[in-house]
Amino acid sequence: MADESPAEGVVRDEEELASRMLQIQSKRFYIDVKQNRRGRFMKIAEVGVGGRKSRVFMSVKAVSEFKKRLINMENYYKEIESEAVEGKKQNGPSSLLKSDVIYQENRRYYLDFKENSRGKFLRVTQTVSRLPGPRSQIAIPAEGMQKLREALDELLDTYGKDIVDSQASLPESIRIRTDNKVFYCDVRQNRRGVFMRISEVRADVRSVISVPEKGWIRFRNYFMDVCEEMAKLHTNGGSENAVEGEASTESAGADSSEAGEHVPVANN
Repeated sequence: MADESPAEGVVRDEEELASRMLQIQSKRFYIDVKQNRRGRFMKIAEVGVGGRKSRVFMSVKAVSEFKKRLINMENYYKEIESEAVEGKKQNGPSSLLKSDVIYQENRRYYLDFKENSRGKFLRVTQTVSRLPGPRSQIAIPAEGMQKLREALDELLDTYGKDIVDSQASLPESIRIRTDNKVFYCDVRQNRRGVFMRISEVRADVRSVISVPEKGWIRFRNYFMDVCEEMAKLHTNGGSENAVEGEASTESAGADSSEAGEHVPVANN
């Protein structure tokens, strides 16, 4: 099955597969496993005091990566807490202690471990490159990171293990920036087989094509042929310019010599 977070905007035919509620300090967090025509994903929602809700969406692959980064943040939190007990380290209020970022197709997830007057917390911010506007973000109290990770782990084992395992051996995604464009190349797998999805992102415009695995060799051969041809053109063009330059120099020298033959020489 494909691994997709929902398309921005209205998502039709959405099915909820599972849901978990976590109470962390004064906040409630809801983790929903959902599925639509594009694939399976998770929604992590934070409900604060007064019922204010904020949420982020992650594909199953992004959740798997997020879980790994959570472990790193947990270890860092334990480290600085032990140092604080020993009096080795003091952090000022409202300070950024550690940061990380996850790239998934046209989405970025910024992980900022911070401290303010109320304590330490992990802020997770989701941005979508082709959509302007406010960012989506949640804030997880540091004491609740392990609880959240364990819940994600349980849901992944039940509803995402087949997707994660099927994509574990697939090549890593790549992000290519050239001029004012960004290209994302992602190798994916669904019930029809393996394919490469190439996304072109410019400002608020995004174009996507999917290339089945059986067509990759023809694309590769074409690109190699074109690169070789262009390299020859550039090389030949440079050589021709050099020859033209030499011819111009020789011509100028000959003209000077001829002109010199008619210049009278003064006798001492």
